[in-house]
Amino acid sequence: MASMDLQSLTIKKFHNSLIKKEFSVAEAVGEFFDYISEKNGDINAYLHLTKNLALSQASVVDADLAAGKELNILAGVPLAIKDNILIEGESTTAASKILQNYRASYDATVIKKLKSKKAVFLGKTNLDEFAMGSSGENSAFGVTRNPHDLERVPGGTSSGSVAAVAAGMAVAALGSDTGGSIRQPASFCGVVGLKPTYGSVSRYGLIAFASSLDQIGPVAKTVEDAEILFNAIKGKDSFDSTSVDVHPPTRGLKIEDIKKITIGLPEEYFTESLNKEVADGVNKAIENLKNLGVKFKKINLPNTKHALSCYYIIMPAEASANLARYDGIRYARTNTDYTQTNTDSLHKSAFSQRKSALEDIYFKTRGGGFGKEVKRRIILGTFVLSSGYYDAYYTKAQKVRRLIKEDFDRAFDQSVGGIDVILAPTAPTPAFKIGEKVDDPLSMYLSDIFTIPVNLAGLPAISIPTRTNTEYTQTNTEDSPHKSASSPRKSASLPVGFQLIGKHFHEIDILEIGKQYELATSR
Repeated sequence: MASMDLQSLTIKKFHNSLIKKEFSVAEAVGEFFDYISEKNGDINAYLHLTKNLALSQASVVDADLAAGKELNILAGVPLAIKDNILIEGESTTAASKILQNYRASYDATVIKKLKSKKAVFLGKTNLDEFAMGSSGENSAFGVTRNPHDLERVPGGTSSGSVAAVAAGMAVAALGSDTGGSIRQPASFCGVVGLKPTYGSVSRYGLIAFASSLDQIGPVAKTVEDAEILFNAIKGKDSFDSTSVDVHPPTRGLKIEDIKKITIGLPEEYFTESLNKEVADGVNKAIENLKNLGVKFKKINLPNTKHALSCYYIIMPAEASANLARYDGIRYARTNTDYTQTNTDSLHKSAFSQRKSALEDIYFKTRGGGFGKEVKRRIILGTFVLSSGYYDAYYTKAQKVRRLIKEDFDRAFDQSVGGIDVILAPTAPTPAFKIGEKVDDPLSMYLSDIFTIPVNLAGLPAISIPTRTNTEYTQTNTEDSPHKSASSPRKSASLPVGFQLIGKHFHEIDILEIGKQYELATSR
């Protein structure tokens, strides 16, 4: 195992090596934990390692292998899990102080499914608090750094999961995507991130942020790996009423099919304000697809210009309702001494005094437990749902959301010469520097301008690097204050991603095109 490059290890490579008995799962897991110990201090991708669980899972797979049992392709594969997805008995904080002492009492459905495949969980990864942010800077437990340049953000909110995969600290990972939280960091860190169709993957056991937008999805080094993980976690779940049982097309696209498809290029995504490095990368991806015989067509999605405003009304409204349950008492206590003192006084005081003490506890625990960005969104959400403003803001935003969805429906409508898939930049810029936008919320929110429409419409989308990881030239960074002997090196050229957007429940289309693209560009 010592001779194996963890950064290039994919699910398929891991499985083949395991079958050949080039290493045991226990040896591989030990190697990963050693590597995490070396690298995580610089990157801060992991909040909590699940060593006991991982070693227990590894021993089961090794026993199966020794007994000659057939192994699932995910058996023994070391994965990282975003810390807003529940694993029974393990710490789950959503990167918030208000949940810093909470341990999950049950498994999320996606975790149950991965356990049934005998995957191994290395640990829980960092994120913007309660999945609110676009950079990885909003965690209550420290900033996550981009493995390609430690002075830059990895993107958010699935910052830890993406950084762990990009740095080789996990073979693949799970994240969640509410407005681009898998795809945008995948673009910033040069990996693959899939946001499935809303309803195709159960949200049961995902700490709710905005319930009509949230979706769990895979982070991986290749499109093929993303497909393997997606197929393992998808499907209807009786515990999630928004999940559906659908039967999408099952035949994968062949090279001759690629030559028959038409990809739409929305003019609203290709403007003069697009960063030159991003534009050059995306144009290179378009040329590579043209070389495969793909046809392109310019399209219009006119209501895209309203997407950001619409999202920042609907999202905080749903967040304010979902986060009302966190009072600092039921799930975890942010200040045990204070809570205990005042709880004792509740039993000794008159009703009015008890009511006052209880309110005091709520104000103190919620005020101290939630970070600045979470408070901002709760306040905004409460406002747009309040009497006198509900129709003016929330109702109107839902109407605009329908118009955005109808734009996509028209673009995909084959009866009027519609396209098969849409291609667009994932993010308007490469990764920006840590601290660059932290005091400018509007500028930060614009980081998700190309990903948000997909969530509002409930469509599947995948971010793919315009180049493979091995193409990013690595150079030493002598002037970085965060450089150490074990630090990743700074990239001379930052990663850029493009996204493929598909029809509802047609993940197979964007996955197959992505695989053909990777195959062509790796030659």
